[in-house]
Amino acid sequence: MPEEIQQKLIEQEMKESYIDYSMSVIISRALPDIRDGLKPVHRRILFGMYKTGMLYNKPYKKSARIVGTVLGRYHPHSDIAVYDALIRMAQDFSLRYTLIDGQGNMGSIDGDPPAAMRYTEVRLNKLAGEMLFDIEKDTVDFVANYDNTTKEPIVLPAKLPNLLINGSSGIAVGMATNIPPHNISEVIDATVKVIDNPNVEINELFSIIKGPDFPTGGIITGIKGIHDAYKTGRGKIIVKSKVNIEGNSLIVTEIPYMINKTTLIEEIVSLVKDKVVEDISDIRDESDRDGIRIVIELKKSANPNFVLNQLFAHSSLKTTFGVIMLGVINNQPVIMNLKDIINYYIQHRKNVVTKRTSYELRKSEERAHILQGLQVALDNIDPVIKLIKGSKEVEDARIELMKSFNLTDIQANAILDMKLQKLTSLETNKLKEEYSGLIKLIEELKGILGSEQKIFDIIKRELIELREQYGDKRRTEIVFDEEEGVEEEELIKEEDIVITLTHSGYIKQIPLTTYKKQKRGGIGVVGAEVKEEDVIKNIFVTSNKNYLLIFTNKGKVHWLKAHQIPEGSRYARGKSIVNLIKVDKDEKVNAILPVSKFDEQHYIITVTKNGLIKKTSLDEYSNPRSGGIIGINLKSNDEVVEVKLTDGNSMLMIASKNGMAVKFNEKDVRSMGRNAAGVRGIKLVNDEVVGMESILPGTTIFTITEKGYGKRTKEDEYRLTRRGGKGVTNIKITEKNGKVIGIKAVNDNDDLICMTKNGIVTRISAKDVSVIGRNTQGVRIMKLKENDKVTSVAVVEKE
Repeated sequence: MPEEIQQKLIEQEMKESYIDYSMSVIISRALPDIRDGLKPVHRRILFGMYKTGMLYNKPYKKSARIVGTVLGRYHPHSDIAVYDALIRMAQDFSLRYTLIDGQGNMGSIDGDPPAAMRYTEVRLNKLAGEMLFDIEKDTVDFVANYDNTTKEPIVLPAKLPNLLINGSSGIAVGMATNIPPHNISEVIDATVKVIDNPNVEINELFSIIKGPDFPTGGIITGIKGIHDAYKTGRGKIIVKSKVNIEGNSLIVTEIPYMINKTTLIEEIVSLVKDKVVEDISDIRDESDRDGIRIVIELKKSANPNFVLNQLFAHSSLKTTFGVIMLGVINNQPVIMNLKDIINYYIQHRKNVVTKRTSYELRKSEERAHILQGLQVALDNIDPVIKLIKGSKEVEDARIELMKSFNLTDIQANAILDMKLQKLTSLETNKLKEEYSGLIKLIEELKGILGSEQKIFDIIKRELIELREQYGDKRRTEIVFDEEEGVEEEELIKEEDIVITLTHSGYIKQIPLTTYKKQKRGGIGVVGAEVKEEDVIKNIFVTSNKNYLLIFTNKGKVHWLKAHQIPEGSRYARGKSIVNLIKVDKDEKVNAILPVSKFDEQHYIITVTKNGLIKKTSLDEYSNPRSGGIIGINLKSNDEVVEVKLTDGNSMLMIASKNGMAVKFNEKDVRSMGRNAAGVRGIKLVNDEVVGMESILPGTTIFTITEKGYGKRTKEDEYRLTRRGGKGVTNIKITEKNGKVIGIKAVNDNDDLICMTKNGIVTRISAKDVSVIGRNTQGVRIMKLKENDKVTSVAVVEKE
């Protein structure tokens, strides 16, 4: 009988059909599962490769082979779609942690397509093996494939939190997802944190997962978009290329995620042709297998910072990554915050570990049951053999064994299948040992299933092992954007940091805890990697929430927040400071002053190389401009050496390179405006100023020389004079100890950090340095290697 025709409004039919189609696209194609972070096509590719033995320790196989397998068994769609998905999982510029090991032309960041699937070869990499680990142990549910001829998993066991570490993007019907990749070490640390404390606030996770970590690196500007995304599931993240200014050229070494390098270069060429950017004379792509290098040559009259800002404004050197953290859970699309994703992953792993443990318990009990039967047979071997020999058929023997020795059908079959070699004493002992081990394992597995905490401990242990094996450093740098305001700055945890500046202008911050205290005379640790011709010239300790007044050799002052200085390791050079502030080509930074707040009760004292000193109210520096403000009016042959923040009633000491020092009252210097040139602070004869200190009664003056010798001298050994005098001997200068490089006012409970031109740093306690007279050479503070010398010193004050 034909089916009865039903009448239905076309609007209703269209609505229902469209909803069915939409859900099919959402669930079966476009959106990732929150648990393993994979879309169906990616999951089917990985599972298909696993089933066909294309593992990381096996030979490569043709891509066409796996494409055919996936099409035929699991994914009856376009072969091009499957191959594109396969290739993307092998591209290190598309995935932060690739899942497929490819051989051949797999495409490029320039947009070049991969070779045809008949030419390329692939296999799973080791990381993909972690995604599939334990899949044969009933850890996940399987469903019938499209033609009901085989089974496929609905999700992978996923030992790795893949959704966060590799991210995902896709456009469904009426919705889209765009989850950025993250650093595996940070994600695992945050996951462990949530396991340990399920009630942890999402703000606490911000200090662990600092932000996305793109495979192509780049620089994220501002943290507001990151925190919006992590709190609400949506946010806009500004990503800039990493650009260094070298001479009269801009060197692009990293570009934003998913930006086509060739298209980017064409954009810049178009900007030049359309005269949007006029100061570019040439552009070259010098990229190779070691990384990206785009050289943008500028005209001689160009200001590199100005051109760079134009390019950021008009080209893809700067882009916005719109975060939409949308995924599928229980066949429903859900917008998630950061903690939601982590919680769903933890729940998935809890289910996987529980099912795996149950599977292992079942198998262990089944094996123990068989071993019990074999043990009965071995204990009664003669009657058993006689019984079997006397039976006409196997079935008779099985029934008699079960009846005579109280065995189960499974145990009787195992005895009948037992080889004669098991009768040897060695094999008999092995069976007993195996049975004893299984009994212990069964008790252990039952203990795991009976304790949720033990399951979480297993998840944590496995995650930590993965972090140790696959963890790496961040590729994407995150810098604070001052336009975001104080509200976002409050999210930054206050801590003391060490800021270093090289002679050629590379700056970085490092947590103070990086430098451990040493005894006097130690060789120190590496504090910064510098080029052979570069020198570490400035090092100081401050809070990461303080302001920095940056004084250039031309007497200009620029304004930054301490936490805006890029963080680096002890071995990193840092970032060129010209990328943080706008300076002229022949201008360089000579001094940096940390300031907590601006008021009229404090003053900035500036001293120059030629011995001039100037005193200006601090509040005159509170309104910075992007191009800097005038800090002191200098002559052409002079430059700023040191700046100090005082309360107007301090005693000041100025020290010279040749070992002289003058001490006078700050009141001898009248306050004057920022445009003033200053007055004489010390009288110099073939000499120059190396430092200035604000000193209190009872303190000691630490002096250090370029050859690593230093001493402390009580401040009262320096007589108080008027400013402008020649001063008295501060330290005896000889061939042995070399010229003076700096002075510091210290107490016994202070620490000193000394750095050399080769980047070696030592941190010592001030009380370990001898207190001796002015006219002495000092004692060895640092043991220097050949061709090295001390270039700077900083004080760490203790409460």
